[in-house]
Amino acid sequence: MRTPFLCAAAGLALLIAAVHAQNLPPGQYDEARVPAYQLPDPLQATDGTRISTPEAWSARRRPELLALFAREVYGATPGARLPVSANVTEESGRALGGLATRQQVTLTFSAGPRRLSANLLIFRPLQAKTPAPVVLALNFDGNHAVAADPAIQLSSVWMDEGPGVVEHRATEASRGTNASAWPLASIAARGYAVVTAYYGDFDPDFDDGFQNGVHPLFYAPGQARPGPSEWGAIGAWAWGLSRMLDYVATRSDLDAHRAVVLGHSRLGKAALWAAAQDERFAMAVSNESGCGGAALSKRIFGETVRDINDRFPHWFAASFKRYNDHEADLPVDQHELLALIAPRLLYVGSAAEDLWADPKGEFLGALHAEPVYRLLGAPGLGVTTPPPTDTPVGDGIGYHVRHGGHALTAYDWERYLDFADRRLTR
Repeated sequence: MRTPFLCAAAGLALLIAAVHAQNLPPGQYDEARVPAYQLPDPLQATDGTRISTPEAWSARRRPELLALFAREVYGATPGARLPVSANVTEESGRALGGLATRQQVTLTFSAGPRRLSANLLIFRPLQAKTPAPVVLALNFDGNHAVAADPAIQLSSVWMDEGPGVVEHRATEASRGTNASAWPLASIAARGYAVVTAYYGDFDPDFDDGFQNGVHPLFYAPGQARPGPSEWGAIGAWAWGLSRMLDYVATRSDLDAHRAVVLGHSRLGKAALWAAAQDERFAMAVSNESGCGGAALSKRIFGETVRDINDRFPHWFAASFKRYNDHEADLPVDQHELLALIAPRLLYVGSAAEDLWADPKGEFLGALHAEPVYRLLGAPGLGVTTPPPTDTPVGDGIGYHVRHGGHALTAYDWERYLDFADRRLTR
């Protein structure tokens, strides 16, 4: 049987081989070299006061942690609301082999002369006789890539390199190229709606000086880029997920009270930050979100704070860079981000070979969020050691580590929907 984490004594040679086999970036993959670290206590206020009641958590510690993450990690999200219009651009009564309806909706946000448009792709199960629970998730390659359906609008905005992308623009050859990560027919057959949008609609994923996404719509007169503790791209993507939920809440056929926010990799980071800030999300799913997501930063395993800031300088607040090689100085760690989702449902998914995302650190992030869940009267993981591969655990907090590498797979979706079936739909 595969084991989810390689022990330092017997597994170092296998670990090195795995790193080479996956072409993982150079990094710290030796569990024996993880430094001694001390995690901040999610139930201790910065002045040392012990948080011992749900009221004290809600009134004092939760706002304190949100402010710390905003100031030191993700940057503050603007509180102002933008005028928005919603326009249905296409719809079909039968999609996904007759399992769902399909709609395409353009949200247009405005701020003075500036405009930003985001295109939503919505599949609602035909079997649903009442408002359907809904999964909201951003996608990496455009709506047209999640299904090989010629009716889905081809994205016209900047794209990262990928199949069917020519000079950073999608072509017809890119249709359905990411469909394996989106088992839409299976999701619809289980009674869930899906609302997705291309993450680049809200902010393109390259260091453009914050000129081409949502950020300029919030600039003050004379401002050219976010301040040191203002939002980066992850904050913009999280903001987009909340705006998608705003739209869901206007629909009588979608249940905004049973909304799951889900993300893979960098979009898992955005999903967690969205759920931490926006308590309307009933469930949050992190699929291999790693550093800046579910994995503990202070472990310094796999991708580190310096790695992520050097490779992706536009993702986080500029203030986060002060912790490059100084993770011990961080006043927060990612278990506290997960704790901000309590007592709502949380699921963290890892992959045994995805060492860059630190699957053990992701498990520990979920484990150390559990005291807040218990304080609020919610169940947690129910285990204290990582489970075997392909063995999901947990009740209020779910976790699994599956075999394989960095991907969003049908196995992952099945576990997330199993969890939602048990807790969310109940």
